[in-house]
Amino acid sequence: MIRVFPRRMKWTPDDDLAFVGDPPLFRPSDPGELVCVSCCFSADIPEALRLQRSWRRFYNKVLVGGPAFDDPGNEFVAGRFIKQGVTITSRGCPRRCPWCFVWRREGNIRQLPIVPGNIVQDNNLLACSRRHVEAVFDMLQGQRRVVFSGGLAAGLFADWHRVLLERIHFSELWFAADRDGAIPSLRRVARICDGISIEKLRCYVLIGFGGEKLCEAESRLERVYAMGFLPFAQLYSGPSQGLGDGVPQEWKALARKWSRPAAYRQRKKEA
Repeated sequence: MIRVFPRRMKWTPDDDLAFVGDPPLFRPSDPGELVCVSCCFSADIPEALRLQRSWRRFYNKVLVGGPAFDDPGNEFVAGRFIKQGVTITSRGCPRRCPWCFVWRREGNIRQLPIVPGNIVQDNNLLACSRRHVEAVFDMLQGQRRVVFSGGLAAGLFADWHRVLLERIHFSELWFAADRDGAIPSLRRVARICDGISIEKLRCYVLIGFGGEKLCEAESRLERVYAMGFLPFAQLYSGPSQGLGDGVPQEWKALARKWSRPAAYRQRKKEA
């Protein structure tokens, strides 16, 4: 299967059957080869549809889909639409956060067969059954530099998860503080994770949603940092999914400041 992507991103596959953009001069010659155009962001839909037309000049069957087209996500095949090393062991989420697209597209939590990988990209791994979570950690014992980039729900994080973490080699734990109401849960996570370096404790922080003021967003980022997490600001911009279109410059500046730990940590030292 040929996979085509509108843009190259951090986790875009890089094997011989993965392409970014228009058909290159050197490509599989069989016109019967299936081509799938994968689109993550709604802002890229026009380009994805253009690429579908472009690849149809050489191949009989060219499909277009992906998260931007509300694909619910069924089976997970390592390396197909996301690079090798990333694993997804569940789809969906039981929460109904108004800013999130996951539950609308993928529905409630669904556990999948566990595929080995060191980068866990589940949307809400901790919402899975304890048996599934423990099985995922069993798999991770054979991995190095484990990253929970999909995020671990602070409200579900418990002492038994810390016990599981002690059994694996992890480099990044990602949590989230998308509203003020998440701060108490994050504070509890900080207690459970006592002794873990701040270099390994990361936190997504959604800013600019629901009429939030700039000072309110910055205050939440400051509190997350003070609790011992490295914040990563995610600027909300509606259906364009964080691409920043039409967002005031001061919000973009705040997002830039709080998405580069080296920069905001240096400023703190100088203050």
